[in-house]
Amino acid sequence: MEIDGGLAIKVETENWQTHARISAGRLRELVERIGSRGDRFLILQRIPDLPDVFAQVWHEEGGDYRLEHRLGEDAFHGTDLADAGRVAELLTGWARQDPGWDTGVEWEPIDLGPQEEVPELPDDVRQKVEERVRARLRCGYDSRAVLVEIAEDHLVDGDLRPVSTAQAWQLVDRLWWERLAEQEAWEGVTDPERLSSAFEALEAGGITARENFACCRGCGMTEIGAERADARGFVFFHQQATEHAADGHGLSLYYGGFDGSEETTTAVGHEVVAALAGVGLSTEWDGSPGRAINVTPLTWHKRLEG
Repeated sequence: MEIDGGLAIKVETENWQTHARISAGRLRELVERIGSRGDRFLILQRIPDLPDVFAQVWHEEGGDYRLEHRLGEDAFHGTDLADAGRVAELLTGWARQDPGWDTGVEWEPIDLGPQEEVPELPDDVRQKVEERVRARLRCGYDSRAVLVEIAEDHLVDGDLRPVSTAQAWQLVDRLWWERLAEQEAWEGVTDPERLSSAFEALEAGGITARENFACCRGCGMTEIGAERADARGFVFFHQQATEHAADGHGLSLYYGGFDGSEETTTAVGHEVVAALAGVGLSTEWDGSPGRAINVTPLTWHKRLEG
């Protein structure tokens, strides 16, 4: 599967780079690049991320490529190949989900060892953690790993940790699959996707635009300056605003000029409103530089990526 000409995958490297929705050609370049110290592997995940589904390749200079892929809890296979081009071809087929992409190669099963028995959570604990994780899933910005941290930490009280890491992963993956099933019913372009398009346009026009940025307005206003680059102004919404939107309310946007003047702030506000209108989103704003721009009505169907 490809998105806008790019593969529907995220690629992570040993040297902490992340590449999303790259082309088949770029994927081949990454495969051919790996091998030197600190840059020896690639891990590929689908977009959206699917639990226990990934492909990975390891290579050291002078050696073969170790290619592995997993599909679910029990299906894990690997093979050794000498040719980088063949590895890139197989990974591209995996990314596109081409029928028979894995044929013509001798795969060997990888033993995952005995599966850990994960005890069930007490109902009262499970319900409270599920409520919190579902709220964050509706927001749509957190990866599975972040959600696991949230699930583990939500009910911590001193030394009491009622949710183990294994229990958190089990709960998060179950709810993640549920959310993926829900979003299958969403048709066309969603409001969060329209919002992202507007923010991309603003960014291209010299306005720093950040989604789900910082925990609150105060922290966002403090931290946005570090994102400035060459921009003349900014717009963002914070995590609390995201949760408000996901609960079925509008979304508050905070904006301003980096020169601190009311004139620049007002001008940026008008640019933001125009960009949102350009993608079909309505706003409420009285033109005052001291008032947030409210995006409403808004249906918050944010597709998971991970």
